Amino acid sequence: MNNKQSKLFEPVTELKGVGAKTATALASLGINTIYDLLFYFPFRYDDLETIPLDQIEDGQKVLLKGMVVTDPFVSRFGYRKTRLSFKMKIDHDIIMVNFFNQPWLKDKVESGKEVAVYGKYQVARQSLSGFKLVAEKKDSGFAPIYSVNRHLKQNKLQKLIDLALEEAINEVGETIPASIREKYRLLSDRVLVEKMHHPKNGNEAKIARRSAIFREFFLFQMQLAQLLSQRNEDAPGVEKKYDLAAVKELIEEIPFELSDDQKKVVNEIFADLHSKRQMRRLLQGDVGSGKTVVAVFAIYAAVTAGYQAALMVPTEILAQQHFAKIDELLKPLGVRVALLTGDTKDLEKKEIYRELADGTINVVIGTHALIQKDVHFKNLGLVIIDEQHRFGVNQRNTLIKKGDAPDILAMTATPIPRTLALTVYGDMAVSEIRHLPKGRKPVVSSWATSSKLREVLDLMRSQLDKGFQIYVVTPLISESEKSDLKNAEDLQAKIAHYFKDENVVLLHGQMKGDQKNEIMDSFAAGKINILVTTSVIEVGVDVPNANMMVIFNADRFGLSQLHQLRGRIGRGQTQSFCVFVSDPKTEIGSGLNFTLGKLKVLPSGPSFQLQPGKNIIGRRATHSSADFQIPTEGSKRLSREHLVIEIKKVQGKGFVH
Repeated sequence: MNNKQSKLFEPVTELKGVGAKTATALASLGINTIYDLLFYFPFRYDDLETIPLDQIEDGQKVLLKGMVVTDPFVSRFGYRKTRLSFKMKIDHDIIMVNFFNQPWLKDKVESGKEVAVYGKYQVARQSLSGFKLVAEKKDSGFAPIYSVNRHLKQNKLQKLIDLALEEAINEVGETIPASIREKYRLLSDRVLVEKMHHPKNGNEAKIARRSAIFREFFLFQMQLAQLLSQRNEDAPGVEKKYDLAAVKELIEEIPFELSDDQKKVVNEIFADLHSKRQMRRLLQGDVGSGKTVVAVFAIYAAVTAGYQAALMVPTEILAQQHFAKIDELLKPLGVRVALLTGDTKDLEKKEIYRELADGTINVVIGTHALIQKDVHFKNLGLVIIDEQHRFGVNQRNTLIKKGDAPDILAMTATPIPRTLALTVYGDMAVSEIRHLPKGRKPVVSSWATSSKLREVLDLMRSQLDKGFQIYVVTPLISESEKSDLKNAEDLQAKIAHYFKDENVVLLHGQMKGDQKNEIMDSFAAGKINILVTTSVIEVGVDVPNANMMVIFNADRFGLSQLHQLRGRIGRGQTQSFCVFVSDPKTEIGSGLNFTLGKLKVLPSGPSFQLQPGKNIIGRRATHSSADFQIPTEGSKRLSREHLVIEIKKVQGKGFVH
């Protein structure tokens, strides 16, 4: 950073006429330096180009200029409400202008004088609901509108930004390398600042906003890259010299070939294990994409290197299923795997505690029971946390601290906000399994109202006749006076009555562990045809023969839950069906169709975009919902991958911020 650029970071009091009081008001908006002021962008623009009356659409916001032909009159109504009214002549037409709750404007309106009013026009009434009077010097172009508060008014902030532009715009340097700007047709920092504050038209504002969004994310990603690099340097680990020959035996032991995505992720994990830095990796993959098998390779590599591994999961059902799978794969290779949950008998617990402490047990799989104070490891080298967002930060750290800087692998099928926060703030590197195993067919998802229930039952009958099993899910266990939602107990009775020749069984979270295990074992063995349940099956249940799910009151589940629930089916080679039954009574509930659309595309990664009124870095918001679009024929979306690739090219070259 040179001296010329560093002047930008001087306090706003260096600007002419900015004293301590104004500086305090600016600070309330997060503006402390001249740089902050220049990069405090408008969240919208008012189009101040006048339009002929016959071209204005009803409800359109417009600027109208004309002659005031009546004296302004203020009337009062309601509680402390006012209306300032006057008539204005535009060419040969006369319209009514009303300003609500701005009585002080009366002194600025005089009969026989020209006036310019910005507001919303009502065609049928030939009236304009005024928002503001526009000064003569702002009689054309786009007027920037900024986020302000009670400490600083719009006009004052605009004057200060114009002052900063006048005094310091030539000192704005470049942040993004020229090669990247040319490649993606981006404006220079100096030009984008000028155009963001004073665009001549909508297209110019759009082009400037696009460059501003890219710049914001570029700086953000550069900071993340530096943070991640620093974290890696500050997080020393232990190099694990795993036995590659033994790992090849595991490859031969698995009855199927790993997908390309799985192979890629395994290699990334093995590189981390072999590094002298602590692994902090997040494995993200859709439900049923094969994350568990990847975890098995990580576990076995750690074991062959002489370390123990711990896999913590949120539910006992998932712990038991993981234990069954992993023990089946690793036991033939001489690996001792143990299961530790809240339902483990006291005598068995003590034995597990002892064998973990002396190293007899190589791998332990469990729930929150793993973080109890009695659990001690001889040499914990790998911690795996499945559905890591289901655990609190302290819970995860408690398990991690049971080892000496163990490598950490977190797994999730649903990128919810906490997961995104982990990756956004550089705590973890990310691996992805993007594709389902070969032969899997996408689940056919549909929405049905209660009036279509007969068709849903017919589909259930057809699947049962083919020998398949079905999940029926509902949000409640029993009837509630406060809610008319379907409940599992009543639903089980009704479905059992309808399908009299089928074995219909109830499962919910309030049952004892042994009872739940017995029911799940029976369902997995094909002894139960229809399982009526709550979201207790949300995570980890794996029954390939179950190829249909019916979710009642689907609008009462979140997107994450629906995604996880639907993941219980589609695990075999046959076509699976998920039916969301719902009669939404609210505007939010009626968004279920939108939610289904999200579920259909959930595995693919979104492009970067800013939501209206939001931004990522600080408070210098661009407030745009527009994606990064190249405004040319054959334009392409600038995704996260594009940005990361470009950042990797310039890492280490430094940047200005």
